[in-house]
Amino acid sequence: MQITVRGKNIKVTEPLRAYVEKRLTKLDKYFSNFGEALVTLSVERENHRIEVTIPVNGMILRGEEATHDMYAAVDMVVEKLEKQVDRYKARWNRRVRSSGAAVAEAVSGTDRGEFGDENSVARVKRFTMKPMNIDEAIMQMNLLGHSFFMFMNAETELVNVLYRRKDGNFGLIEPEI
Repeated sequence: MQITVRGKNIKVTEPLRAYVEKRLTKLDKYFSNFGEALVTLSVERENHRIEVTIPVNGMILRGEEATHDMYAAVDMVVEKLEKQVDRYKARWNRRVRSSGAAVAEAVSGTDRGEFGDENSVARVKRFTMKPMNIDEAIMQMNLLGHSFFMFMNAETELVNVLYRRKDGNFGLIEPEI
């Protein structure tokens, strides 16, 4: 696995980089085809935050943790990613075996930057959409840790939005044509 470590308000020392790489390579035992892992380390006041994004089999593994110690945050985010992999590995294998291909296209966002105007678009993300069913969309949304997910519905071939309701269930927005 190739790992890119970036620092924001922190200098990434060689021992810290080596520790992050050592801990994240533990995930190699689960999959052999990880994409490039992007790790962002930042310090905000007294919180040391780590964000990890790893594309794998067309899905995105994402973890984020913040503590008073950067090394502890690294350990916590690796544990979180291992739990995600354990929880979804059976589903991925089942879907890959049945379809013969990866279950979703990787989401590759492009940050367009911040704009000063209050009513303007602050960020634009672009990503490719592969048709998927609702179960796959729920799995992808949970992996990303987001409260909503936009996807191409394989049954209707229309763009849908899946969202988490306040009661814990999911809602689906479908366009009417």
